[in-house]
Amino acid sequence: MFNLAVLKFIAVSSILHNDNQYVWHPFTHLKYAEEPVHLVRGEGAYFYDADGNKLLDAISSWWVNLHGHCHPYISQKVSEQLQTLEHAIFSSFTHTPAVTLAERLIGHLPDNQSKIFYSDNGSTAVEVGLKMVLQYWHNQGTAKKKFIAFENAYHGDTFGGMSVGARNVFNNAFDNLLFDVIHIPLPDDENIEDLKATLQSWFTNHDDIAGFIFEPLVQGAAGMLMYEAKHLDELIGLCQKNRIICIADEVMTGFGRTGKFFASNYLHHHPDIICLSKGLTGGYMPLGVTACAQFIYDSCVSDDKTKTFFHGHSYTANPTACSAALASLDLMEKEGTWEQIRMISGLFTDFVSKNKYQTLLKDVRSKGTILALEIGTNEHTHYLNSASDDIATYFLKRNIIVRPLGNVLYLIPPYCISKQELQEMLMVCEDFFNK
Repeated sequence: MFNLAVLKFIAVSSILHNDNQYVWHPFTHLKYAEEPVHLVRGEGAYFYDADGNKLLDAISSWWVNLHGHCHPYISQKVSEQLQTLEHAIFSSFTHTPAVTLAERLIGHLPDNQSKIFYSDNGSTAVEVGLKMVLQYWHNQGTAKKKFIAFENAYHGDTFGGMSVGARNVFNNAFDNLLFDVIHIPLPDDENIEDLKATLQSWFTNHDDIAGFIFEPLVQGAAGMLMYEAKHLDELIGLCQKNRIICIADEVMTGFGRTGKFFASNYLHHHPDIICLSKGLTGGYMPLGVTACAQFIYDSCVSDDKTKTFFHGHSYTANPTACSAALASLDLMEKEGTWEQIRMISGLFTDFVSKNKYQTLLKDVRSKGTILALEIGTNEHTHYLNSASDDIATYFLKRNIIVRPLGNVLYLIPPYCISKQELQEMLMVCEDFFNK
């Protein structure tokens, strides 16, 4: 008879075989992809794989898991909701979790935000924001359709999101189908005045600019590029002075990641539209939110039915997802969570100071609970830099899960991570520099 170890090996082999046979994984080089790690359980800051290894989740499972895996409080609230109302049509009907979540989110967002529109992920939250801008100008009878965005931007994989994103490997196959966008460099001390002058010239001489979209303070998929709030503030102020609608894509930066509840909280000029997802439900359920100022909503209030905002999803405001988000918000509002955020931010700041002259690093930078290490290689810094696989493999052998953006190693741990666990993870980073 087979012993338990043999039966376990057969079961794991079967899963991996069937994965290879039937599953198409995202963002994966299909010909040379290594066999995926078979995860079977999560708890706190860790995954457990089918071989019994305990793996530290250093990137919060693609930046979504705020409070740790299988958090007992969120799990309890989701379970309770599943026994009451698992899903409901949201056109002509409503339910308590969606209304309560909208009210509570508005209480945390900048004070110009007044309405919440639900969708199901970050890309669609952005798509909704872009469509809101275009719908607003359409309802005004004004043919404004052009957007301003930053170079190297990433705003998702839907067609609007790809259009306002950088033209790169993510969307090369669709380039001829994307709409035209004005891309400008990230602002800094050297270029801010030239940028403002260029934009003012555009605003004066063109009447077709509808909106400005940006990832506030940190550009995620671009390699965790960071820039100053004061310069973004100046650009938003200039845009709003010229009646350009401003969209903050906070899909990654929301819910404490930059050290404040939202990155927009660093700004004096508030965005007109804010897009949220990822950490919204604490990593439990897919959910997207597009918040907007009252004037955006009011533009769709009309006797003319053609001015309706005709957008929606079957899973809009899913009650179970809203309940997960409410539970995550409960945890975000606890002082203990913010103590953890400050602890992570402080250790990352100290690590940057200690390693800013490290010879292997082209750059090291942090903002809140985000740490980025740009590794020097013979190739230029890029998503397809071959160092990515070597970095990921090195850390996985030490039971740490990372997913480098090319040669940019980044850490975005869940807030439940202990100080000791974080220090040990940073020691592995230093070991990597000196290997």
